[in-house]
Amino acid sequence: MDLFDILSLVGGLSLFLFGMNLMGASLEKRAGGSLKILLGKLTSRKILGFLTGLGVTAVIQSSSATTVMVVGFVNSGLLSLKQAISVIMGANVGTTVTAWILSLTGLDSGNFFVQLLKPTSFTPVMALIGVGLTMMAKSDKKKDVGMILLGFAVLMFGMDTMSSAVAGLQDVPEFRNILLMFSNPVLGVLAGALLTAIIQSSSASVGILQALSATGQVTYGAAIPIIMGQNIGTCVTAMISSVGANKNARRAAVVHLLFNIVGTCVWLIIFYSVNAVVQFAFVPEAIDQLGIAVVHTAFNVLCTALLFPFSGVLEKLACRLIPDSKTPDKIQILDERLLSTPTVAIGRCQEVAETMARISMDAMKTACQSIKEYDSKAAQAIRETEQEADQYEDILGTYLVKLGKVDLSGADSRQTAKLLHIIGDFERISDHAVNVLESAEEMRNKGLNFSPQARRELDVLTAAVGEIMDLSLEAFLKDDPGLASTVEPLEQVVDTLKEQLRTRHILRLQKGECTIELGFVWSDLLTNLERVADHCSNIAGCIIEMSHDSLGVHSYLDNVKAGGPVFMKAYAAYAEKYALVE
Repeated sequence: MDLFDILSLVGGLSLFLFGMNLMGASLEKRAGGSLKILLGKLTSRKILGFLTGLGVTAVIQSSSATTVMVVGFVNSGLLSLKQAISVIMGANVGTTVTAWILSLTGLDSGNFFVQLLKPTSFTPVMALIGVGLTMMAKSDKKKDVGMILLGFAVLMFGMDTMSSAVAGLQDVPEFRNILLMFSNPVLGVLAGALLTAIIQSSSASVGILQALSATGQVTYGAAIPIIMGQNIGTCVTAMISSVGANKNARRAAVVHLLFNIVGTCVWLIIFYSVNAVVQFAFVPEAIDQLGIAVVHTAFNVLCTALLFPFSGVLEKLACRLIPDSKTPDKIQILDERLLSTPTVAIGRCQEVAETMARISMDAMKTACQSIKEYDSKAAQAIRETEQEADQYEDILGTYLVKLGKVDLSGADSRQTAKLLHIIGDFERISDHAVNVLESAEEMRNKGLNFSPQARRELDVLTAAVGEIMDLSLEAFLKDDPGLASTVEPLEQVVDTLKEQLRTRHILRLQKGECTIELGFVWSDLLTNLERVADHCSNIAGCIIEMSHDSLGVHSYLDNVKAGGPVFMKAYAAYAEKYALVE
């Protein structure tokens, strides 16, 4: 093996790792919707958690990424430690898919159809299709498919280059002696763990082992402990990601480590104990790519079969190693670990935004109620809600900006832009709730009361604002452009009501039926209620515009206000519903 072989090996390894990363990232991006569906299946049932972990890892081709995602979920309070354990076990089995794909490079036959299955036969075609889709396709989905095909082609080319580069090692006695050292179970496990810890991917380290097997010098006796060690090494990624997380998140990472250490120790002892008695004939024989895939899958399935019934024991052991402290854990609303899986992170942002929307709308309704009947506890709750909404806006805004810097699909990018645009409106609604509350408190402290006629008029306006809040909230929660289109006609009615109520107040003032002091409170209330309707209109307009892949909310609202038959019909219906009594 000369200098050029070493350069080929380094180049092949670089392409292999790059191709694996590119394919995994593109798969994750393309399968965003599938990830949401799979993660939505998480329940307290262990088998569903196991299947979810298996499915997600099979999709994104990385058990490390799945485990980091699980740590993020636990840290955000979305997943219990019990649920996380079954997902982690499923991820360990799901990661074996890559080894089976890579084993195709070891196919060797003169049969035409078998030759077609060899990566060297079909990867050039996949690369050509991938380049075509990436450069010429207009659809984001087709571009993602192109990147998947390109990633796979680069991965396989790197694998083939590595295998060719190390082929010369089959005649090097020193290389044979090094591999014989790894027949020692302890050294083999340590070597596998160290390699995987360095590159932080068990799939990649198994692929490197498969490339080395092309020399014919890697025996089953050396490969088995190395493969077991690779499962331990992949835990490093989750352990690093758990730094700074809460106790349950750190426990999830510890469970991942315990699962692989216990599984390795038990099956290593069983295998070598039985081998000492039976003397397996295959142990000194050379292993090929397919054999490595079989061993890798068998080991992970056996580990899961062994420890799946004892997941509760692993949970207790993790709790012993990381005991509860006197101070309660702080749940992180949005965990930055989820940024590595943008679709999941956006889904979590949507959930937080929905919570923010509900509390802001509820605060506004409570504030309107306080005008009629003041309650000190409700007033305190409104102020606390406003502060909570402020925190939500800060957290969401910062997180969404970070998310916007990640490579997102078209749909995810639009969703991020929509949330960034809408959360400001929800926060302002909570501000107006406090303003309305302060008006109610001013009336209470000064002993002011509206006339019966003014109260009836205000009831009509608050009812209209209550309905527009309900419509905009439901449209946001359901992402329903049709429902959102009913908001603007009602907003126009609210604008008209505000002017009518202002005019009527002036008339009462002229007749001496109202005071100037009450007039200031009246004006503040009308302004705040009308602005709440404006924010609801902005929310609805954003939902409709994003359904058309744009964000020209103001131009949209201008077009709507120009009037059309549907708009005018809805406006007339609302105007009749909220008509003031003379």
